[in-house]
Amino acid sequence: MKLFMLRLLLGLAVLVAALAIVLHLRYGGGEPYPDLSGAPLFDEATLEVVVTSAEPIGNLAVSKDGRVFYTIHPESRPSGAKLLEWVDGAPKPFPSEEAQAQFETPLGVAIDRQNRLWTIDHGNHGTGQAKLLAFDLGTGGLAHEHVFDSSVAQLGSFLQDLQVDSAGRHVFIADVSFWRKNPGLIVYDIELGKARRVLDSDPSVSAQDWLIRNPTKDMRFFGGLVVLKPGVDGIAISRDDQWIYYGAMAHDTMYRIKVVDLLDDSLSDGALAARVQALGAKPLNDGLSTDREGNLLITDVEHGAVIRMTPSGELTTLVRSEKIRWADALSYGPDGWLYVADSAIPDQMLQSKTHIRANAPYYIFRFKPGIDGVPGQ
Repeated sequence: MKLFMLRLLLGLAVLVAALAIVLHLRYGGGEPYPDLSGAPLFDEATLEVVVTSAEPIGNLAVSKDGRVFYTIHPESRPSGAKLLEWVDGAPKPFPSEEAQAQFETPLGVAIDRQNRLWTIDHGNHGTGQAKLLAFDLGTGGLAHEHVFDSSVAQLGSFLQDLQVDSAGRHVFIADVSFWRKNPGLIVYDIELGKARRVLDSDPSVSAQDWLIRNPTKDMRFFGGLVVLKPGVDGIAISRDDQWIYYGAMAHDTMYRIKVVDLLDDSLSDGALAARVQALGAKPLNDGLSTDREGNLLITDVEHGAVIRMTPSGELTTLVRSEKIRWADALSYGPDGWLYVADSAIPDQMLQSKTHIRANAPYYIFRFKPGIDGVPGQ
């Protein structure tokens, strides 16, 4: 019996060691990334707190009349409503408490020019139903619903950010695909109700070997066996609907591709990839937005910053603050305000509910970057 137990323990030890090696080879590693931020154009005193939440914020969208909508980040395992509107200094389930039953893990939100609030739900990393929902902001009624099949929302996918063109005809979605390691973009035709994946595992959407060093913690887990190295995360559309901009979080370059090329389903994978354009070096980023002068707004998750990239690739740090634990989604609102969701990822990802509660509250900030954008995006 003792010999049997010894062999069993030895076998388990070998199995655990082999699993650790596999995890490290697939998800570990990572080199420090250079700090691309500079002296901020605006003092951090210009940051205003808009939302104070007991649970970690996910993404946000602000309507043209200043209504603030946001999700509770699904990685924090929210216990209550998952899509909210900030009303008179307090959170209110949107569109209603009863409607929350439609959500599993909603994250990305955007408002189109038809006054619809869109949200993307990754269906718990593709293990459930990944779906796209739109709500009429006037009535709160469901305006559109689409459930993605497994060819689009694959097992291990993470559909998490989206943009809508000004005509309200197409939705563009980023699949981070952290666990599956097959990131890509999704193009969805609203009128036809059809979706397809593009640029699957292309170098432009895939993570490079960088370690995110946030002031709260380096993004290593399980003793360094797993490192947070997400693929394509932020996605934005130019104000003239000509370009989609995107960036993998753990990647050193920002990219763009013409909308007309993304919509052309006659292009082969190789032909489409050949039309991707590199814009220039970027920080390790999460959310993106665009302004009315053709600039790209980029969050910097390592330095609590928002950075502006010109069409020629030049970077200017707009604001930088230790108050921002993880600069996540961006949304313009009315009157030139740019809103920043602080998702505080290090204080929620793989953390206990006790830890999450102890590190509350969580915030949405805003400031004026000096150049206007389109509310809701």
